Parts: sequence; C-alpha cells; structure tokens
Amino acid sequence: MCVAKSGKIVSQNESLKTGRLKFRLTGYPRKHNEGRIEVFYKDEWGTICDDDFSLANAHVLCRQLGFVSATGWAHSAKYGKGAGKIWLDNVQCSGSEMSIALCKSRGWGNSDCTHDEDAGVICKDERLPGYTDTDNVIEVDEYRIEEVRLQPVVSMVKRRLPVTEGVVEVRFKGGWAQVCDNSWTPKNSRVICGMMGFPHERKVNKSFYKLYTERQKNHFLVHSVACLGTEMHLAACPLEFNKGNATASCPGGVLPAVVSCIPGPLYTHSLALKKKLKTTTSVRLKGGTHQGEGRVEVLRGSEWGTVCDDRWNLQAASVVCRELGFGSAKEALTGARMGQGVGPIHMNEVQCSGQERSIWNCRFKNITSEDCQHTEDASVRCNTPYMGFHKMVRITGGRSQYEGRVEVLSLDVNRTQRWGLLCGEGWSTREAMVVCRQLGLGYANHGLQETWYWDGSNVTDMAWSGVKCVGDELALSQCQRHKVFSCQKTATRFAAGVICSETASDLVLNAPLVQQTVYIEDRPLHMLYCAAEEDCLSKSAAKANWPYGHRRLLRFSSEIRNIGRADFKPKAGRHSWVWHACHGHYHSMDIFTHYDLLSLNGSKVAEGHKASFCLEDSECQDGVAKRYECANFGDQGITVGCWDLYRHDIDCQWVDITDVKPGNYIFQVVINPNFEVAESDFTNNAMKCNCKYDGHRIWLHNCHIGDAFSEEAERKFEKYPGQLNNQITRK
Repeated sequence: MCVAKSGKIVSQNESLKTGRLKFRLTGYPRKHNEGRIEVFYKDEWGTICDDDFSLANAHVLCRQLGFVSATGWAHSAKYGKGAGKIWLDNVQCSGSEMSIALCKSRGWGNSDCTHDEDAGVICKDERLPGYTDTDNVIEVDEYRIEEVRLQPVVSMVKRRLPVTEGVVEVRFKGGWAQVCDNSWTPKNSRVICGMMGFPHERKVNKSFYKLYTERQKNHFLVHSVACLGTEMHLAACPLEFNKGNATASCPGGVLPAVVSCIPGPLYTHSLALKKKLKTTTSVRLKGGTHQGEGRVEVLRGSEWGTVCDDRWNLQAASVVCRELGFGSAKEALTGARMGQGVGPIHMNEVQCSGQERSIWNCRFKNITSEDCQHTEDASVRCNTPYMGFHKMVRITGGRSQYEGRVEVLSLDVNRTQRWGLLCGEGWSTREAMVVCRQLGLGYANHGLQETWYWDGSNVTDMAWSGVKCVGDELALSQCQRHKVFSCQKTATRFAAGVICSETASDLVLNAPLVQQTVYIEDRPLHMLYCAAEEDCLSKSAAKANWPYGHRRLLRFSSEIRNIGRADFKPKAGRHSWVWHACHGHYHSMDIFTHYDLLSLNGSKVAEGHKASFCLEDSECQDGVAKRYECANFGDQGITVGCWDLYRHDIDCQWVDITDVKPGNYIFQVVINPNFEVAESDFTNNAMKCNCKYDGHRIWLHNCHIGDAFSEEAERKFEKYPGQLNNQITRK
C-alpha cells in the first residue's frame, strides 16, 4: 500500500444526484463475502484506491453490499487488478455513514493511483435483516477474465523481453487455460496486443503453431471471442465460455488462438524495424511518473498545447497511447492529474472511435478562453510491455522501500549472477531518476554519493563505476559506464544511493512577463556594493574605479510557477543555509537560476549569477494557500499552484551587460540548472528570447519555454537574425 497522497478532501453528497450507486465484489481467489470492491457510477464500473483505506471504510462498504459488518480489508490489489476507472481515492469514513458517497475523499474520478493499489474488503458472512439484492451486485462469476498473457513456444523467444508473439492464455483457478481460435479475427488480436502494451497486431504463421499445439494438451476455457477492436480488455468483449459439461475441445477450430504484435519503437530489438516505425511528432506525454503516462500535449502549427478533459474517455486516450507506440489505455485521467500545462489549450470535447491513427483524426472542438483552464488538462496511463527491468536493480539499506544503496544484477567472470554496488563518484540526480523509474518508485528526490547513514550489515562489493545517464533511459543498463571498473573510493559508505518519491515539483518561467518587463538601467557603483559581494556583477567590475562610475544592467521580472504535483523545496536543510548580512536574507541554494546572454552561435557574452535569495510563495492560484515565507527565518519553497516573483528592481535580478557590444543575441534563463532538486520535467526549465541591443535600448522578442515549440521552429529560432530598425524581420 502506498503512502497517502495529498489532495483536496471533499464531501461526496453531490454524487447522490447522479443516480443510485451499485457495488460488487470480484477478483480471484476469494469467497463470496470478500474480494476487490468495485463501484458502478456514471454507467461505469470502477475500483477504490487503498490510500487512507481503513476498517471503517470496509464497514460502510460491507453494509452497502448487504453484510452486517467487515472483518478486514485488503490492499495492493490482493484480489487482482481491476480495469477502467479508479472512482475513489483517500476515502475517509467514520464507519457510521449510510453510504460511501457520504464519506470524505478526493472526489469522484479524482485519483493518482494505479490498479496495483485496488482495495478489497472481507465482510462478515452474515446478511443484514431484510436485505434484498436490488441495489447491489455480488459477483461470484468464476469465468470473469482478469489476467491474460502471451505464452511463447520457442525457447529463444521465452528468454527475450518483451514477448510479442505467443498463444493467448487466460488465468483460471490458479492455472492458465487457452482460447479457441474459432472465428478469431484481427480485431481480437488488436485488443490482446493493446493489453500487452503494443500498438498494432500482425499476421501469424499458423502452420508453425499447428505443429506445436498438436503435441500439447490444451484446455479451452473460452470457445469464441467477438471483439470490436476498440475494447481496452478482453473481458469487455463478447465471450463464450466452456462451462462444465461442454467439451474442452475447440468447436469449429483446431488451434488455440495465437497473436503476434508489433512493438513500439522503444521496445523493438530490430534496428531495421526501429527505423521503419515512425514515432509521432504531433503528440507527447509530459509530467508522468512511469513510461507511457502523462499529460497529453498536442502540436498545432508550431506550438505545443494541452487537451481539455471535457468528454475525455478511454477511446480517445487509447488513440493517443497507440500513436505514441504503447498499447491501449489503462486510464483516461481528468482534472490535471499529471500536473497543469502552460501555454495554449488546443482541443476540447475530443471524440474518438478508438480506431483512429492519430488524435488529430478524431472529432474535437476548438477552445475558447471561457471553455477550459489548465486545471482541466487531460492525461493518460497506457499499457506498456513487460520488460522485467525491475528485476535487474534493487535498493537496500534504507529506512523505506523508497530509499537505499543501488545494487545491480550482473554477470561475473564465471558467468554467474550476483548483486553488486555502484561507485558513487559522479552519481547524480539524472542516474537516480533512471533507477527510481526502473523500480516503479516514481521520481528521484536525490542521487547520493555517500550512504554511510544507512544499514551496512548486508552489503555487496562494488560492480559498476562511471555510470552516466541522460535521464530518460528505461533501465540503468542502457546508460554509459566504465568497461573496466575504476573507483577511487570503494568503501561501502561511498556507494551510490537514491531517495525516490511518487510525486515531484515542476517549475516553469512566465516567459511573456520577462518580455514585457525588460529594460536597461545604468546603476552607480556606489549602489552596488552588496551586489558585488554576492558576485552579481561581471568580472570587469572588480577593475572599476569604485565608487565612481556605473554598470549597465539588463533588468527584468521573473515569475517562477510550480505546476507539478509536489512542493519545490531546497535540497539542503535550513541548518546549512547561508546568511547574507548585506541583503539580510538566507541563501537556501547555491544556484537557483542562470541568466545568460548568448551570441547567435551559442557562446556566452554575459551572465547573471542568481542564488535563491529566498524561495517563497509570492502569489497562488484560487483555492491554494501560501505555505512558504522567508520572513523571520521561515521555511522556504514553492507550493504547487503558487509562484515566486522576483521583481525587476531587486538586487541581482539582472545581467551585467556593461562590456557587451551592440548586436543581436539570445537571452536565456535556466531554472534549477544543476538538477539539485527533483522535478517531473526538466525540459521546460529553460526560457529563450531573441534579443536586440543597439547600445542604448534593448528589446526581447519571441520569449518561450524551451519545449514550447516544434523542433523545426526551434531550429529556425536559433538562426533568427533578430531585429532591424526596430522592426521584426522574418524568414
């Protein structure tokens, strides 16, 4: 069971207006009075997350199911993972409520859980007096399909992941059974491939499988399948089961169903196929914890924007997932569950059949400013192939499952597996990001080079050194490392470690504000002693004739917003913050932002050194309370939904351009440049502007976040000649 996530706890009285709720127990193995709890709401069955779940919750649910009380409850999908919506999260009942709808929760459909966290209940096997089964459903159907797999038949294929081809098998009574290929269609295969994390199906060599299956003893649980091809799960297709007296043979067919899938570019082994498989350049996912999940962003013209969640459903989500090279959608999430986007909202009321090649082929409405806000950004969780990456790395010695020393499974000189530590030299947040993702533990809060404070009673020798990752790799084995082990400090205390977190912050700069507020000031040197002390002037200032003369400063305001799902807090605790008496404040980070003026070929001509004077909530969006304030040695940070404003007239909120010659330049701001603090997305940390300086005045144009434009538009931007005669020239 995962730790409870923060969220708005609301009363659910409004749910009663939408119609009567239904409940059922399902899953396997179980008795009739226990199982995964599912709720029927808005014409759709869904599950309840186990976060904050309690026996009091179970009491309320068991009574709604017609039992007198609960004897226990289960977490972490003990009765199997459900499908579709997770209707409720962080449910908090007192135990006396007449309905789960009257308990506090995050609200209907508002959850950041996965089906790995589906809750179950164990009810006392005694019915309420006068109970009638009119409002609830107690499912004891042993033929409900929940788990499906592709069973490969060639030994070489069995060892290689992902498995893209094999016999379709379904979980049944602790074992596995086959599906008859009678009238099997490509539409059926499409559904299976989507469940397995693959975007497309392909034809199978049936003669090969006929030879194999004739030697096998098959038990056909399912006699026929009639999918439309748009279903998210085999269980949603019309199925005919072999029940009891029916023959176990395959009526009308001779083979078990066999399916072959085409993997997405991330998961294919063939270099030729990798080149052939085109990845979309018009859709992307941002802010997700795991591969194949995130906020949906689409490219319109040359600018990226989000999708409004009005009418957002699994069909539309699946089109996005398949377009990106994943399988069908596990969940279609609403309410900016993967964080709020910035910039335009391009689509509203998207309606897809599920067969479209791109979300742009679906029907949708153009957005107006009144229609949607970024609090309604749509997101998805896609089915992804099983790769087994989590078995190749582990973390040990920490105080919880989210922290510890990193150990990798590798082969020694005798070709046998044993676990080994990693050298901590050069280990950073980027490498830690890969480990946390590989283990399904979310984001990296910290990448640690020393781990002496953790339990060292059961440690192994060091196996790898020189590990360097970009940060987006699927596994640590895909990163660079030394071919021959080389590490200066091999003691256990210097092993690489990680601290992971399910959520992370995400900082973005308000680019239009920078463009609107820029100006030049010639500031007398006698007013810059504090700034010089804090290294906020260019190097030539040290040779100036103090206190006479002045420095020319490019000044502007910056508003840094946290659009992530966790507060942004300094890496260092307050005990190590540095007091600066001149300005009367603490610095909580060595470097918070870089301010740079670049030539058109990318070389730096001037820079600003910006330590975090104080990280605090200057303002917040409606409904969000400020939590951080620097005054009186207060706690520092930026709350989700708030922003820290550095006004143009604050010391060091500038670039010293005294030595810069007139010309065309690129002005760049980078937040959190050294990746000191975890973020869900580092690609939006940079802002760039075209800059024109004539020796007296300065203009900024086309200011934008680093990932706001298409790659083609960004390439043109780098070559952009700037301004002539105060007029914008375009190619």
